[in-house]
Amino acid sequence: MIIVPVKEGENIERALKKFKRKFERTGVTKELRRRQQFTKPSVKKRLAMEHAVYVQQLHQNQD
Repeated sequence: MIIVPVKEGENIERALKKFKRKFERTGVTKELRRRQQFTKPSVKKRLAMEHAVYVQQLHQNQD
C-alpha cells in the first residue's frame, strides 16, 4: 500500500502528484500492460537477439 504523508496546509494537488509518482515507480501499470498481451517464446527470443545485436553494434561504434 502506498502511503503519502500530507503536511498541514499542503495543497491537495501536490499530494496527488506525490502519490502518482510513487505509484509509477512501483511499476504496476507496466506490469498490467505486459500481462494483457501474450508474446510467444520464439518472439521473445528473437527480440532479445535483435536487442543484443543492436547493443553490440553500439559498443563497436564507440571504439
